[in-house]
Amino acid sequence: MYKINVSLACLLFGKAHIKKGLIHHRQKCCHYSSGLNKHIEKILIANRGEIACRVMRTAKKLGIKTVAVYSDADAAALHVSMADDAYNIGPAPSQESYLRQDKIIQIAKSTGCQAIHPGYGFLSENTEFANLCQKSDITFIGPPATAIRDMGIKSTSKSIMSAAGVPVVEGYHGNDQSLDKLQKEAERIGFPVMIKAVRGGGGKGMRIAFSPNEFESELESAKREAMKSFGDEAMLLEKFIQEPRHVEVQIFGDKHGNYVHLFERDCSVQRRHQKIIEEAPAPGISDMLRMELGAAAVRAAQAVGYVGAGTVEFILDRHNHSFHFMEMNTRLQVEHPITEMITDTDLVEWQIKVAGGEELPLKQDEIKLNGHAFEARIYAENPNNNFLPGAGPLRYLSTPVPETDVRVETGVRQGDEVSVHYDPMIAKLVVWGKNRREALMKLRSQLSSYYIAGLDTNVNFLLDLSKHEAFIDGQVHTNFIEEHRNQLLTDQNTMPSDELILQAFLAQLLKEKELAVKSVRNSNNPFATEVGFRLNHLLKRTEILSCPGIESIAADITYNRDKSYLIKIKGNEKEYTINGELTKSGDSFDLSCSIDGHVIKSHIFFCESDIYIFTKDGSQKFNIPLPKYMKELEEMSSGVSGSNAATAPMPGVIDKVWVSEGQTVEVGQPLMIIIAMKMEYSVRAPLAGKIEKVLFKQGDSVSKNAVLVKFEETDSNA
Repeated sequence: MYKINVSLACLLFGKAHIKKGLIHHRQKCCHYSSGLNKHIEKILIANRGEIACRVMRTAKKLGIKTVAVYSDADAAALHVSMADDAYNIGPAPSQESYLRQDKIIQIAKSTGCQAIHPGYGFLSENTEFANLCQKSDITFIGPPATAIRDMGIKSTSKSIMSAAGVPVVEGYHGNDQSLDKLQKEAERIGFPVMIKAVRGGGGKGMRIAFSPNEFESELESAKREAMKSFGDEAMLLEKFIQEPRHVEVQIFGDKHGNYVHLFERDCSVQRRHQKIIEEAPAPGISDMLRMELGAAAVRAAQAVGYVGAGTVEFILDRHNHSFHFMEMNTRLQVEHPITEMITDTDLVEWQIKVAGGEELPLKQDEIKLNGHAFEARIYAENPNNNFLPGAGPLRYLSTPVPETDVRVETGVRQGDEVSVHYDPMIAKLVVWGKNRREALMKLRSQLSSYYIAGLDTNVNFLLDLSKHEAFIDGQVHTNFIEEHRNQLLTDQNTMPSDELILQAFLAQLLKEKELAVKSVRNSNNPFATEVGFRLNHLLKRTEILSCPGIESIAADITYNRDKSYLIKIKGNEKEYTINGELTKSGDSFDLSCSIDGHVIKSHIFFCESDIYIFTKDGSQKFNIPLPKYMKELEEMSSGVSGSNAATAPMPGVIDKVWVSEGQTVEVGQPLMIIIAMKMEYSVRAPLAGKIEKVLFKQGDSVSKNAVLVKFEETDSNA
């Protein structure tokens, strides 16, 4: 248990900085304090998904009515059904719906909302929107527009932090954006150099140049992405600290000049500069370092007259534990639940009360750190294919049971669609334990109870990550996944274990037997028996399954008189005796089987020709492949085979088409750009040749594996 207060921080880090910050705060917030004691009875949530649902739960607890907005793609979404009222706001693209400030304000005013909660993302850190709310006499549940502006421009924020005595990373934050100037500054800083969008977040507009030779190309790439994401291509440069830890501090301020921090979170384990698992408190942090981080974060908040929930992010050297300011997120963070778990608070409730003019519910010395919490972000993505995002329907969804120490933060239900237009996060799984070891064991247990079918997810990856020795030891840093790639990311062509393969074959056989029994019951033929088997005979047959990366898994199966099976997987000398039963459990089945006397239990979901097996170690998808002649018939009818076409690696929207019919291209030449889940992907030519047909145009939506470009048949690719 730790107790930290600001008065002690003053002694440790200098009264001058704290006093200067308070004066600065009062000067900047004199106009903002005019909104004190505004009674909030109705809130519009200008967001979607799990954060919209999260805000609604707290609002309901407080007796506050909620209004939802939704795009055409979200008409049947969970947040729409949870709200007291919901209004369509436009087409699926966020620029035409969730980013429409005018429509959101109009709906808020017409429905009598006193406040708007922006959630995170979309308009949550938009200065213009915060100002528009104020002009419309609607409370923006967030910080003053000035704080959003100052912290949203990274170059400005670093100057303010430096003046407030918060350590910053060496870099260039100037207005001269010429290539010549930026190259010179990069050489002065020393490679490797981090190139960052001045108005950025979520890893967008961020690149690393490891040498002068690649600086220009990385700069241009960062600029393109920044312009697309933020409408601004201005860049800053920083010294790239290799393998640092990403540690952030939750802060809160009110309109009365009170500030607190609620300890730190470690968000180091990332892919594509985006967080994937977070924990609080940070492992291996001393009491003194915890106090220093908290005090520095409070100084940062004071320096900009902050009000509401915010997060001050630091880069922490994993070896000597020196830390530097990285950025301040002027909103509620995705990972705020782990802070709530270790402090027994409701930060959304704090947001609403502070926005209404109330003082912070707790003073610094009343905020206690208790236990340890983890948050795992469950995404629709394929970790073994460079974390490529996916989309599609959630054919089957079964989550852990929420408890006081387990939270499932989600905005989807079984049957809902993970849309190509928005972030591919399905849910956040949050667990709490008395200490880190207990919390980590709970995380593993709950992840193994998270069943999803219909699209690729990162659940197996998160399970493997939580079992990795270096993660167990708390040896985390931002390059953790790359450092341990061989252990965490399996080859897509890796054969599943015999145990999983046997369960898949058995599940298929038992399902077939169940259908046969139904057929018998529905017929009046007394001689009818199981499909494919003849009464009082030992029958041998060969069955084939496939799974991601493995086209064919064949097995010789013998049906025994005692109703067991003898299964020999081809390529494996061992024969297994196996029997078991399927028990219906809602839309799925529980499988109990015995493999050579070893009893195994798993969960099974059948989806058309797919078989999903869920075990305590994760899940595995198998497929009953089409017979070869049917595949050939399909290819003949479509005129397309895998050898003469470029296909979509993921569902998305065509952003650009670089080629036309009749054009000759080389191997690797860009054909199209697909945008999906805030990610840009370039589809390149799989072969050299002449393009016969371009099947999609800019703006079209495509499904995974859709044929995008068809090549003319030649002797070399026929």
